[in-house]
Amino acid sequence: MSAAADEYLAELAQQRLASPHTLAAYRRDLALLQELLGGAAPAAARQSQLRRALMQLHGRGLAPRSIARTLSAWRGYYAWLARRGAIAADPCNGLKAPKRPRPLPKALSPDQAQALLDRPGEDDLEFRDKAMFELFYSSGLRLAELAGLNVDAALDFAAGEVTVTGKRGKTRIVPVGQPARDALDRWLEIRAGMAAAGEVALFVNRRGQRLGHRSIERRLAAWARRSGLGVGVHPHMLRHSFASHLLQSSGDLRAVQELLGHASIAATQIYTHLDFQHLAKVYDAAHPRARKK
Repeated sequence: MSAAADEYLAELAQQRLASPHTLAAYRRDLALLQELLGGAAPAAARQSQLRRALMQLHGRGLAPRSIARTLSAWRGYYAWLARRGAIAADPCNGLKAPKRPRPLPKALSPDQAQALLDRPGEDDLEFRDKAMFELFYSSGLRLAELAGLNVDAALDFAAGEVTVTGKRGKTRIVPVGQPARDALDRWLEIRAGMAAAGEVALFVNRRGQRLGHRSIERRLAAWARRSGLGVGVHPHMLRHSFASHLLQSSGDLRAVQELLGHASIAATQIYTHLDFQHLAKVYDAAHPRARKK
């Protein structure tokens, strides 16, 4: 480690109150930089050398996330050198870490969704839960959208629609399927005797107050366990399942975008990958030349 690197780390510790863990990570990243530069002074490195160093990290099998963190440490060091006038230009400018692969959202199969939602409720709270989970899957709602629903303005049973407020305060109207409407109708009868005076939330807890996000997550996880699915289920998985199953059946990406409330179709296109996975499984199972001998 050079004297400049030691001084940089000391400043991080004293002025920015960096944690010992952060300092140790930065020290490793700067030592790695010096190693990749063949022992040459990092202050004299050119951008082409740093780019080659990143390629070496990639070649060693480092994950994109790890390379991005390492590059971030190098950026901080070179920005510090530039502020002190120790280098004429920052060689990190324009360097980019490898893109992280975007994980596909997890979705239930249609049979799993059916098994989850076919489980009957056994008491008032389970009737409430069934209404919530039917609505999640029927309309593709986000957790915050469902938790924020109010009984006086959200539901239009005659039209079979629910009005929700999504991200950035955008309002949209989405359809509600008949099983969800039936479950909601039963819950509303129970809610009338459970909600606290003046409470406008559609879904309330034992105390008659609006049900919180974490409570909904816990109730869904427990419901999935009792349904015997064998997989963990969270609220967003029902939204993913809604989008994936709708796209498989319709192929209409724009319609799915509107129903999900995505501002950009790019956010919806990830479900085309889920759809392709489904098609690939069908191909592997059905095509004569795809079957394993």
